[in-house]
Amino acid sequence: MILLTRNHVRRYFTGSAISTADYLESPVINTQINPPTQSTQITNVFEINLQLKELVKAGNLEDARTLFDQMPQRDVVSWTNVISGYVNASNYDEGLHLFSRMWVEPYIRLDPFVLSLALKACGLNHSLTNGRLLHGVCVKNGLVNSVFVGSSLLDMYAKSGNISESCRVFDEMPERNVVSWTAIITGLVKAGYCKEGLLYFSEMWCSGLHCDAFSFAIALKACADICDLERGKEIHTQVMKKGFDLGSYVVNTLATMYNKCGKLEYGMCLFGRIGIPDVVGWTSLITSYVQMGKEEIAVQQFKRMRDSEVRPNEYTFAAVITACAHLGRVIWGEQLHGHVMKTGSVDALSVANSVMTLYSRCGQLKSASLIFETITKKDIISWTSIITGYSQAGYGKEAFDYFSWMRKEGPKPTEFAFASMLSVSGSMAVLEQGRQLHGYILKGGLEHKSLIQSALITMYSKCGCIKDASKIYSGTSNDDVVSWTSMVNGFAEHGDSLKALDLFNKMLQAGLRPDAVTFIGVLSACSHAGLVDLGYSYFNSMTQKFQIRPSKEHYGCMIDLLCRAGRLTEADKMINTMSYEVDEVIWSTLLRACRIHGDVERARHAAERILEHNPHCAGTLTTLANIYSAKGKWREAADIRKVMRSEGVVKETGSSWIKIKDEVSTFVSGDKSHPDGDHIYNVLDLLISGVDVIDQEDDALL
Repeated sequence: MILLTRNHVRRYFTGSAISTADYLESPVINTQINPPTQSTQITNVFEINLQLKELVKAGNLEDARTLFDQMPQRDVVSWTNVISGYVNASNYDEGLHLFSRMWVEPYIRLDPFVLSLALKACGLNHSLTNGRLLHGVCVKNGLVNSVFVGSSLLDMYAKSGNISESCRVFDEMPERNVVSWTAIITGLVKAGYCKEGLLYFSEMWCSGLHCDAFSFAIALKACADICDLERGKEIHTQVMKKGFDLGSYVVNTLATMYNKCGKLEYGMCLFGRIGIPDVVGWTSLITSYVQMGKEEIAVQQFKRMRDSEVRPNEYTFAAVITACAHLGRVIWGEQLHGHVMKTGSVDALSVANSVMTLYSRCGQLKSASLIFETITKKDIISWTSIITGYSQAGYGKEAFDYFSWMRKEGPKPTEFAFASMLSVSGSMAVLEQGRQLHGYILKGGLEHKSLIQSALITMYSKCGCIKDASKIYSGTSNDDVVSWTSMVNGFAEHGDSLKALDLFNKMLQAGLRPDAVTFIGVLSACSHAGLVDLGYSYFNSMTQKFQIRPSKEHYGCMIDLLCRAGRLTEADKMINTMSYEVDEVIWSTLLRACRIHGDVERARHAAERILEHNPHCAGTLTTLANIYSAKGKWREAADIRKVMRSEGVVKETGSSWIKIKDEVSTFVSGDKSHPDGDHIYNVLDLLISGVDVIDQEDDALL
């Protein structure tokens, strides 16, 4: 909010407020002997300050610094001009360095405006220590009661993450203006305290203070973040009464609010009312589409923006690259990556994070790692993105390595990072690591987060600890659909179909609305229990009752259900009527069922479809050969095996692994390469022989 005072600063220092009398009172001026020289110096400083201001305003910071360094005499205006240049150019360290030099100048008197600039630099640089020191200076010099300094102080604490201190400064301010109120509301909303921010906005409104465009915009952002449509409509009414609905800044925020609240048509209508949309309007529209899962439309809007000749900024590129990541369009993403490298936008953290997410989601983890390593100031999103990328790709060890690195050198892990690592633990069935993560979560006080609870339930379920999963579930809130879904899926994966279906019915009785993931668990439970009719009923209710379009995974569950029940004709019919491209997984499900039920012709058809995508699939060729052999079709079976030999197709050897004392041991069929192989096979021979080793030892002791 300090930005709002910048115009006041310029008017103060470049207008009639700078008078000759002010300079004559300075100790430096009084020591001069020749009065004409004194007047000349004042005139020269004034003129140079005007030149400094113009250079800074034009962005010629290097020339401005050269001129500043060559000045024989500098006043507070000179220092303020050059410090503001560095702060506005995001070179906060140099801005604070210059302020520290100014501070020790014996004849320069600090004023509220230059202090506000220094506090702004501390806030944007997250330099809380320097900010506290400046707070002490403000108190010592009696400037803390200035509305400019007070607003800058609370803004600095809010940007540094100390929102409680920000509120304390605000409460102690003897005078507040619209900048002060907007600063505290902004701090609360950006820290996630949207409801509290709206309470402050109500107090501001009741105080009779006139809200400006920035006040309305941040209040609308709060409504958008918590999807409070009714409150957003009320504020929209006041915006229209005050005449702020014509400015693009407020209109963009209004459109975002309606989009996030699910009223896309309202947002589009507001966007259409902007005569010539600016970069903020286009970025808001594209971002809204991405957040709503309409990535194709987001990319189309980006193309429209390019045709309109509006130049995208870093946030625009971050949004459209994220859209490409969700769509899996790595070619589009690479084109955008090349463009942002050319324009220099890739140095922006938001762009770098989105590029890294793109490569992670598209399986190009080496590229993602290279981007990660080039980021100089990694934030929590950077770390979480790379960890999630490796965990979702199945590279558990690498994910744990990055997580350990993050705990040593990075920011404090959030629930998103922990959820990714719990997913890795569940997928790898490494219970010990999962329990350690659970301990870190308890230590960090994140155990009540919905995302963490559902991840813990899934992890314990996949590690075989269904009782521990149930214990976590019993501590969740009744309105948490995600935790209910995790527990339903946990029971289904453990083959406890009746408990899964019973929990699903209780979920419906509690008035909760199941989502697409919930139905995957429900249909899997029906498949394991062989409840074909009930599975059909749930599958049809998705579209008829809950307006959920079945995905490829739902069709896969239904086909598996029909195949397990031996209803291959119905399964084949459902495959042919799917609105999705049938992949190898679904054809493989049908092929395995054909082997069990001896349906040779249907097996041949399913195998042909698989081999179209993967001509050297050893598992498919072996299964089809076995089906032919089982039916006495020896020639057909021999032909397939001959093709496998000629093509060099070999069935992949089965493997298993176990982790003991932080060491993973992997075994394949007939493998004797393990260092303890002889001992392992001796124990295995004893187990196969059926001899009770414990009884033998007991007899020997007697």
